[in-house]
Amino acid sequence: MKLSVLSNLYGKKTLDETLAILHSLGVDAAEIGCGGYPGKAHADPEILLNSETEYQKWCDTFKKYDMELSVLSCHGNNVHPDKATAEAFDRDFKNCILLAEKAGIDTVVTFSGCPGDHPGAKYPNWVTCPWPDDFLKILDYQWNEVLIPYWEKTAKFAKEHGVNKIAFELHPGFCCYNTESLLRLRRAVGDVIGVNFDPSHLVWQGMEPAAAIRALKGAIYHFHAKDTKIDEINRAKTGVLDTKHYGDEINRAWVFRTVGYGHDVAWWKDLVDNLRLCGYDGYASIEHEDSLMSIDEGLRKAVDVMKQVLMRDPKPTEMSWA
Repeated sequence: MKLSVLSNLYGKKTLDETLAILHSLGVDAAEIGCGGYPGKAHADPEILLNSETEYQKWCDTFKKYDMELSVLSCHGNNVHPDKATAEAFDRDFKNCILLAEKAGIDTVVTFSGCPGDHPGAKYPNWVTCPWPDDFLKILDYQWNEVLIPYWEKTAKFAKEHGVNKIAFELHPGFCCYNTESLLRLRRAVGDVIGVNFDPSHLVWQGMEPAAAIRALKGAIYHFHAKDTKIDEINRAKTGVLDTKHYGDEINRAWVFRTVGYGHDVAWWKDLVDNLRLCGYDGYASIEHEDSLMSIDEGLRKAVDVMKQVLMRDPKPTEMSWA
């Protein structure tokens, strides 16, 4: 498994400056945002797809630092009920696919998205319970009239352009947020749909990431290394459905932390073991969203932990002692 970093943590720096930092830390690859929520600071497809000069400069920057491109990321809500918003996210995602094709990358990362509750809705409506019965009617509309048709069409476009793996990050607020919802869409659309496995989003839902890895065996296309710390005092009082601002750390039931600050090294070793047991041996891409420490310190600490837990050599094909 190789070590990557989602580069938008250094969105205020140039690609050259960012890759120089990653190279100095001994990182193997960079995951590059190219639209949607991650932004386009390090890759603007509308430029790179239309200027061979700019594209070659972009490629040469990776070569300069002996850095691989792990995946392209374009997280967004392509099925947003506001048509203008949905069209903007969809345009970014299609451009992401075209840039992946040009760069020879077969995997892109995104969200499944979440529609509204009817065709005239203005905002997304994330359903979390089956009663009153109105909620099941909303889910039926979202999945059968919007989500599945959109991803059937978009998956076809992706495959036509050499992108065979669309990796959904399982995040509450979107239709695919846990194992069951991801596998439901995968059954409906096909195995082009898979997961960007980010344990931090599962921990705060009360899931056990190792169990989720086993349930998703064969469908894991990318891996985000990010941690979550549950505040047991606040969780005991309010539960994990917490809408307080991320900056209100002391009052929240959970907060995102850098790797090693929500769970210890042994926990992360077990998670990586389970990934390998289930056939994933690709990139481990650090995502920094820790509000308690600086970007530089948070990234440095995450790299230190991941270097301890990743297995570099291929999985043995035979056991010398057996």
